[in-house]
Amino acid sequence: MNTRSFIDPSKRTSRINSSTTRSQTTRSQHSSSHQPQKRWQPKPKKVTNSRVAGSQFGPNEHDILIRQQALSLAQQGSMAEAVALFSELLIRNPQSAIDYSNRGLIYAQSGLFEEAIADYNRAIELNPRLDSAYNNRANYYAAQGQYLEAILDYDVALDLNPANVRAWINQGITFRDLEMYDRALESFELALCLGRLEGHIFAERGRTYHLRGDWNCAIADYQRSLDKLSQSANSSQGSAVRLCLQVEGWTNELLSSAFEKDDAWKV
Repeated sequence: MNTRSFIDPSKRTSRINSSTTRSQTTRSQHSSSHQPQKRWQPKPKKVTNSRVAGSQFGPNEHDILIRQQALSLAQQGSMAEAVALFSELLIRNPQSAIDYSNRGLIYAQSGLFEEAIADYNRAIELNPRLDSAYNNRANYYAAQGQYLEAILDYDVALDLNPANVRAWINQGITFRDLEMYDRALESFELALCLGRLEGHIFAERGRTYHLRGDWNCAIADYQRSLDKLSQSANSSQGSAVRLCLQVEGWTNELLSSAFEKDDAWKV
């Protein structure tokens, strides 16, 4: 079931084009993670059965373990090793769209944007119904300031899989960067209906209220976010800890502004 209620595509294009001019100075929340870094070229590494426990499994099971190991390495910051593992998987199965999409994501996180977009395009060419590839490519477009292309790709991802909570969140952030706050809030509301990543969603919705000037709603969402994230942070999830710190920073920023406003009235 598709619960979306988006505007007509022709109207959407004009709204986005008119909003983009106002938002040239706005920094995308997810684009900060895609700032160019010193380029590196991963050295190919031969993946052998000894690298993964349980090498007695069949080829499919073995590839699943390799894929999980690559994703784990990426989360730990070992990008070159993760890329090498995905490259080995693609040598064995050059038709694997998911492996192209995942390798592209790691390239993007490493600042290798040309390599990333090439892998995303290849993944979509191999499997036009792979919603995660459209979400990843949309993140690339948003990081480059190509907001129309980003939102259109988020639309495709969500048409293919309305339960893709990350696509809802990322689309909401992009609408917010365009100062289309009502549309951003709509995306976050729909994301909350899925019952996952609530700490992240409350944080981004709170930030949207904050920027729109609804400070009471923002404080309430920031507190909800911290309550949810504290449970993950206690489980030693680094991303939850980092987001907690960011939400605390946004809260302090909002409270400081409120105090300054009160002082101005007293004068």
